[in-house]
Amino acid sequence: MIINKMGIREQNEAAVLKTIIDNENVSRAEVSNLTHLNKASVSQITKKLIDTDFVREVGIGDSTSIGGRKPIQLQFNHRSSLAVTFDIGYNYVRGMLSYINGEMIASADHSHELITKENVLATIDSMMKEFWPQMPQTTHGLVGICLAIHGIVHNQTITFAPYYDLEHFDLIAPLSQKYNTAVYIENEANLTALGEYCFSSDSTNLLSVSVHSGIGVGIIVDGQLQTGTHGMAGEVGHSTLFPHGNLCPCGNRGCLEQYASNKVLFDTYSHYTKTAFVNSDTFAQAYHAGEKSAVELAQQNVEFLSIGLNNVITFSDPEEVYINSSVYRKIPDLLLALQQKLTSQFTKNTKIKNSRLGDQAPLFGGNVLVAKHFLNINDLRFAALDLSRAIR
Repeated sequence: MIINKMGIREQNEAAVLKTIIDNENVSRAEVSNLTHLNKASVSQITKKLIDTDFVREVGIGDSTSIGGRKPIQLQFNHRSSLAVTFDIGYNYVRGMLSYINGEMIASADHSHELITKENVLATIDSMMKEFWPQMPQTTHGLVGICLAIHGIVHNQTITFAPYYDLEHFDLIAPLSQKYNTAVYIENEANLTALGEYCFSSDSTNLLSVSVHSGIGVGIIVDGQLQTGTHGMAGEVGHSTLFPHGNLCPCGNRGCLEQYASNKVLFDTYSHYTKTAFVNSDTFAQAYHAGEKSAVELAQQNVEFLSIGLNNVITFSDPEEVYINSSVYRKIPDLLLALQQKLTSQFTKNTKIKNSRLGDQAPLFGGNVLVAKHFLNINDLRFAALDLSRAIR
C-alpha cells in the first residue's frame, strides 16, 4: 500500500485549522483532543499556521482544575486574506469585497441594464475598480473571485443560461489572468444554499429556494452541497406545473418558473396594471395598499410555489427550507401562507424561513466557496456575522 504523506499532512493541517475556526479561542491541548492528533503534531501544525498568519495567539486561558500553566489561546485570523464575489443576474450585477470569513468590506451594485457576453466582463472590471482602492493590506491578499450564475454550471462551464447569452462563455480565463487569482463559477441557488448553511443555519440538511428570474434550489445534505451528475440538481423551476403549458427556454412546457418566478409575477402585474416598471418594492407597496390585482397575483404565486416546494421537500426531506425572494421578504404574510399550504404528512413539519442573507446570499455563498478552496476545508462554517448590511 502506498501512503501519500503529503495528503495526510494536508488533511491534518486542514483538521487543525477547521477546529480552530469552529472553536474560537481554543488551546493546543483542546485542538489535540478534538482532532485526535498527538500534541507534538498539533504544535508543529499550529506553528506553521501562525507563521503563515492563518492563526494568531490571542491570550491566556484558564488553567485546569489540577493547576499547571495556563494555556495560550488560538484564534483564526480571518483578516489574512480577501475574497471578491459577484452575483450576475440577467439585468444586474452585485458585488462584494470581504475578508475570507465573509466580513463585508465594501459592496457595489450595477442594475437596470441587460447583462450580455458583450458587457459582462466590462461590468465586472468597473466594479473591481471600485473595490481595488478599498482593499486593506493583508498577508495573502486577494485569494479568489467567485461568480454566481443564474443558470446551470458544470465543471466550471456555464452549460445553460435561459435568461442571458452566457452559455459556454469563458469568464474564468480573462478574470484570472487580469487579477492573478483563482476564479470560480457556480449556480446562484447553490451558492445561496452554501451561504445559508455557513452563516444562517445550524442544520446539516437544508434547502435554499431562490426565486428571481427563475426558480432554483440549492441542496445541502450532511453539510455538503449536492450538484448532481451534470450540475442540474435542484432545478425545480423546470419541473412541470402545467402539462402543455407556457413554453420555457429549457424546451419544456408548463415549467414552474413560467408561473411562479418573480420575473413572471412582475411582468404579469405590469401587464394587468399598465405599470411601466415593477420590482419587489412597487409590488409590495401595492399589496400592502390592498390593490386587488397585487393581492390576487401574490396568492396565486403562493399556490404555484407551494406545489413545487411540496415536491422538492418530498424528494429531499430537509430539516429546514430558506426562501430567498425579495417579494416574500417584503411581504412576510406570504411566507406564512406558503407554510400553511404544506399540509401533507411529508412536508407539514418542515420549517420554512425567509433568508437572513437577503439579496446578498449568493455573494456570501461565493465567499464560502473561495474560502473552502483556499483553506482546504470542505465543511466550513464561520462565526455569526453582523448581517444588517446584507438583507434587502
